[in-house]
Amino acid sequence: MSKSFREIIIILICAVGFLGAKAKNVSNVFPNTSVFTARNDSSITIDETQNRLPAIITDAKLLMSEVVISDFNKDTLEVAFLLSKIFELMMEADQIGGQDLEFGGMSLEDKEEFDRFNRTFTDLYTHKLLTVQNINAPIMAEKIWTDITEGIEIEMGETKFTVIEDRDGHIPLVRTKQVDQYIKYFQTKGRKQFQIWLDRYAKYKDLILPILAEHEMPEELMYLAMIESGLNPKAYSKANASGMWQFIYSTGKNYGLNRDWYKDERRDPVKATHAACRYLKDLYKEFDNWYLALAAYNCGSGRVARASKLHQTYDFWQMHSLPRETRNYLPYFLSAAIIARSPAEYGFKLPKNVIPFKYDTVMLEKSSDIAVLARVAGIKPKLLREYNPELRQSATPESKYELKIPTGAKNTFLSAWKAIPEEERFAPQFVVHRVRYGESLWTISKKYNVSIHDLAAVNKIRNRNKVRVGQKLNVPLKGGQAWANSGKRGPPGYAKQIYRVKRGDTLGQIAENFGTRASKIRRWNNMKYGSHLIHAGQKLVIWVK
Repeated sequence: MSKSFREIIIILICAVGFLGAKAKNVSNVFPNTSVFTARNDSSITIDETQNRLPAIITDAKLLMSEVVISDFNKDTLEVAFLLSKIFELMMEADQIGGQDLEFGGMSLEDKEEFDRFNRTFTDLYTHKLLTVQNINAPIMAEKIWTDITEGIEIEMGETKFTVIEDRDGHIPLVRTKQVDQYIKYFQTKGRKQFQIWLDRYAKYKDLILPILAEHEMPEELMYLAMIESGLNPKAYSKANASGMWQFIYSTGKNYGLNRDWYKDERRDPVKATHAACRYLKDLYKEFDNWYLALAAYNCGSGRVARASKLHQTYDFWQMHSLPRETRNYLPYFLSAAIIARSPAEYGFKLPKNVIPFKYDTVMLEKSSDIAVLARVAGIKPKLLREYNPELRQSATPESKYELKIPTGAKNTFLSAWKAIPEEERFAPQFVVHRVRYGESLWTISKKYNVSIHDLAAVNKIRNRNKVRVGQKLNVPLKGGQAWANSGKRGPPGYAKQIYRVKRGDTLGQIAENFGTRASKIRRWNNMKYGSHLIHAGQKLVIWVK
């Protein structure tokens, strides 16, 4: 074992120390380390009648250990990918938690374990990961918010303020001592991120402001999305909130945002903005006060109503009993709104050469591969995903789906699309598997090399439900290769080696042993981002100096 890898093990043990009282060694922290590592099928038995949540948490822990290794190796691409996979698992767990206990919901023990992991994971990505600073990650808005709330304590009470703007139909903008603290933060430590937010404001304003106007909502609410997510449609947080407006699963569902195998509509900037308008309109009707409505958006209307009753006031600045995060929330919002309306006045550059988010739509009747659609549109798959951030898979949904493509590309797309044979346009994204005697979700997932969680999610298999002999299951296909490089030609000056995966191996460990990065091993072996499983006996091409 190399010296550097021994150092990583020490870091890992520290990172997972959150089980302190229960974890006397690494095996306690990772009770089943085979979930995301290579192994043989013969020794595996899984009881599908058991709760899926412990398996999800175990997988998340293993991925977290891979994050630490990749961060140590400064493998930013792998860190970004692994963080997104962990958040997907956390949102899956949160969705399970919303069910009744008899249908697979969280028990009290499950919730304690889930919350414990969530706290440790949040501390890891907000304070300990060096590479997160170098990537425009979906967690950056959360990181900024954590940083600023830990450093500034808002005092409530008698407040002197200067009115910056107060017009009918708008949210009053005022400067107080507290608001000035946040403005100073954005001008110094938070400058880089706020400039990114201003660029995104320029990108999305022509999309969001008309929707706010359609619902007769104040235009300042766009700054709410700015502080919630940095106007990043793929943002996510420790509360398992997702999207530009940071809806949690239950609230999103209440306002018409669906999440399934193919898509998460909380990440659709159009649908989520309409949903946010309806939600904020309900909050404003309840309090008839925009400051209290915004506070309720952060901590819930019940808490704000109780604080108002306790203090016998509708003045936000007098509500001492509100949670610290909520007391910080309104000054945070006001500081962002004040800077964003006059960036140059506060030392920020006015965004230039920002391409606005404008699009045409094409109605697809069946599921189609993203790579095929991008080629037809004459753009890169990454750009097509940016226009359709709600898509969770490498394909569009089975049913009708309105695909967004850059303005001006529609005619080219339609003519090229019609020229493709139908069997190439609509590639099936599932195979149907009929369960045989002795099979389990685990053995079926291994047979097709898919995640057991994906298999359960696609077929809506809840906790304590067994698969039955003869039952038909939809098994998701992986789609085409993600990389053009087949791995036959390596970098100049490198020699090709074939490594046979051993039981217990992970990509991060293999990369460390060969002095390379997990992201490079993926590229050399056409391993699509979205698939993390490797198996014992698998041969990997690795290029070494």
